[in-house]
Amino acid sequence: MEENEKRLVDLVADMEEDDALACAREMLDSGVNPLRVLDLCRTAMDIVGKRFEQGEYFLPELILAGEVLDQIGAMAKPLIIQTSDKPAVKLPKVLIGTVHGDLHDIGKNIVTFMLDINGFEVKDIGIDVPVARFIEEIKEFKPQIVALSGFLTLAFDSMKETIEAITAAGLRDQLKIQIGGGQIDETIRAYTGADGFGLNAVDAVTFSRKWTGDFSHA
Repeated sequence: MEENEKRLVDLVADMEEDDALACAREMLDSGVNPLRVLDLCRTAMDIVGKRFEQGEYFLPELILAGEVLDQIGAMAKPLIIQTSDKPAVKLPKVLIGTVHGDLHDIGKNIVTFMLDINGFEVKDIGIDVPVARFIEEIKEFKPQIVALSGFLTLAFDSMKETIEAITAAGLRDQLKIQIGGGQIDETIRAYTGADGFGLNAVDAVTFSRKWTGDFSHA
């Protein structure tokens, strides 16, 4: 990680809002890939999440960090759009939401944006979404892909519970489920029963594109 990249991670993680925004703007203006800037923010949010779970940070810090990332995302999005060729035809539907018990929409908002500009029809149902709401939305929206977001480790159990409920409702076979958020890996994917996991928004798009062929004859 280069010095300016580490500086951005540290500023976001340490809640230095003004300096973090200035650093992000400087990097974007100098031609750094906006997706790289967002990925650095994700790294910083992993640190924030760990500090929260260790009792060093509390809810106000999480909210502030989310606001900082939203502002950096707002800087990066126009640059991402400039370099993206948005398909004329909408790809499969994606239902996305943050699972119950988790109030974070940081990564979810970026994933929603990236899926949208890549041609997917996305419905974002927000944060702290109860299991029953996911079931209702799947029946109504009829997505081919469901994306479950969660930033804190407590979200892993909520993801597992949500996926089990989708299965119990007889809806599992007609869709793919991917999870994303904080410290998610293959072990967590297997634990929750998801089809895939993503460390960032690009992974989410990659999975969704890969799965698109599964629905081409539906």
